[in-house]
Amino acid sequence: MEDLSLQGAWKEGGTGGHDAPPQPGVVGIALAAVLTAAFASGSWQWFATYIGVTLLALIFCFHRLPACTPGRRGAYLLNLAAYAVVVGLCVAIAVAPMLQRWPWLFPMPGTRNECRELGRYERAVVEASLGDLAGRERTAVAYAQNIKSHEAVADCLAATTTLWLPVYGFGMAVLVGVGAWSFDRNRNRRRQ
Repeated sequence: MEDLSLQGAWKEGGTGGHDAPPQPGVVGIALAAVLTAAFASGSWQWFATYIGVTLLALIFCFHRLPACTPGRRGAYLLNLAAYAVVVGLCVAIAVAPMLQRWPWLFPMPGTRNECRELGRYERAVVEASLGDLAGRERTAVAYAQNIKSHEAVADCLAATTTLWLPVYGFGMAVLVGVGAWSFDRNRNRRRQ
């Protein structure tokens, strides 16, 4: 009788395991992350967090690093570096909206104030561009000012966040690489 359970699927299809050759899927995930970052325009939206978390789930579910063996140390280090960099990129995409919105997570000294000033400037531009309408339709002008001010501040903060994302991604890649290497090293010591 066939085993149709989830455990049977894992046994039959496997998840890569530590003895399996490296899976090319990590390249596709990296491409998806790069395209997400490249096509992101304007403010970082919460959908970027969803995309980043989804890509991380795919990596953790379907990609396993090969075991570090004495004869294949170079291949192991290349796979480890690729894995760590892709995970770092996915984490950077996932946290981008939070970095943009939460000052306690990403202070951006001076930049947040400059972005608020840019928002005030946009409010003045809207009022000046509406001329005579500004005196008669105060509610409409205030609404237009709020929208333009919010857009200007969000775009300014998004641009600064995007500039710093590689630093966060690289930092996460280093942490993932060192963590995976340490875990594999400890596991090999226990086997001996």
